[in-house]
Amino acid sequence: MTVLTVVLATAISLAPPLLPRQSVVQGVVTGLSVVIALAVLRIVMAARRRAGRPPRPARPELRVPVALVGGSVVLVAAAGAHRWQNGLREVMSVPAVDVRWWLEALAVAIVVVAAVLAVPRLVHLLSRRRVAVAAVTVTLAIGATVGIGVTVGIGTATMAFSPGGTIDTVASPTALSAGLSGGAGSALSWNRLGREGQKFVSLPAEGSPIRIYVPLSAAPDPSARAEFAVDELRRSRAFDRPHLVVAVPTGSGWVDAAAVRGFEHRWGDDVAIVAQQYSDMPSWATFVLDHGAAEEEARALVTALRAHLSTLPDEQRPALHVYGQSLGATGASAVFDNEPEPCALFLAGPPAGVRTDGASVRANTSDPVVWWRPSLLWSPPDLSHARADAPIPPWLPVVSFVNTTVDLLTSLEAPPGHGHRYGDDQARCTSAHG
Repeated sequence: MTVLTVVLATAISLAPPLLPRQSVVQGVVTGLSVVIALAVLRIVMAARRRAGRPPRPARPELRVPVALVGGSVVLVAAAGAHRWQNGLREVMSVPAVDVRWWLEALAVAIVVVAAVLAVPRLVHLLSRRRVAVAAVTVTLAIGATVGIGVTVGIGTATMAFSPGGTIDTVASPTALSAGLSGGAGSALSWNRLGREGQKFVSLPAEGSPIRIYVPLSAAPDPSARAEFAVDELRRSRAFDRPHLVVAVPTGSGWVDAAAVRGFEHRWGDDVAIVAQQYSDMPSWATFVLDHGAAEEEARALVTALRAHLSTLPDEQRPALHVYGQSLGATGASAVFDNEPEPCALFLAGPPAGVRTDGASVRANTSDPVVWWRPSLLWSPPDLSHARADAPIPPWLPVVSFVNTTVDLLTSLEAPPGHGHRYGDDQARCTSAHG
């Protein structure tokens, strides 16, 4: 049974993912799959013994046939995974999988299995005083090795697929125009904008952009920050422009440069963009710990803007557009009680379950954010609004949920136009009225 369990776990771990996978990540996935499967087998066998059912007698004559069949199954699964990985990589212009990739994945899987299976034995050794110190030392060493390996693997995947393989830095500009937060006359200094605000206002632009960014530190609560945003927009004469875009950031406060570029390319100096931060944690952490923050912040800002716009003459009132990506799409969608007007709502990579009625949606079928939700464990995803940018893996109960969860780790590191990376077309209206 042990051989069959390992074979089944290995084959399942090689099921088609949404995105190209680095060898170290695949090794960790395979190793953990085998460990979990062996743990389940052990629990089942223990339950059988407690129920008075004796274990089945060993049949040595079957060992070789079982090993041959098991090896064949793993080879077939690996061949299928090889074809799938290279199919994804060809579409996404990523280097193909080779023998080295498989050797690295195998080595990592073996290390993970060996390290985890060694833990119970080391725990047993802790009861022996003479070897307690040694056991603790070895346990910590193994834990550190596995932890570093996983971290390096994920980091390698991130760097491999990221543009240029570097982390963005923000240099303080010598001068900013009055139309930008932190610029001349702004109530915010450059340093108070925070990293994401600095990146947002300093993006390259043609013409005279108006970009207002309200960080968490600007005011103590969403309503106060919204009033602050209105004051900044008034100061920068943003309400004199025909279009006003509310860009709901992701959980970290990030606004996609491609979306900003898209809106400014589409409307030029006829548009102003405002973003209001609701968290400085990563989107996934905000989603888990404070899921409603995006909706609360977006509603506060849009409510304040609508109140101000209502005081303006109809002919001087700019069109209000709301944009959101990822968790920002959750907040953007929530500001409309009814179906929005054409071209009023732009969503990119909306998480599963976000209301998209009437919105201009950009979603890739290879984007795990679009797929992921707890119900993926037992039901297929809704991809009705997604663009088929790459081969779509078949939905498999439980397996697809696990694979999609793993793919979330590198969803922003996929090549442009795939995964959770979107282009200038985020600003394109898909309505016939746009």
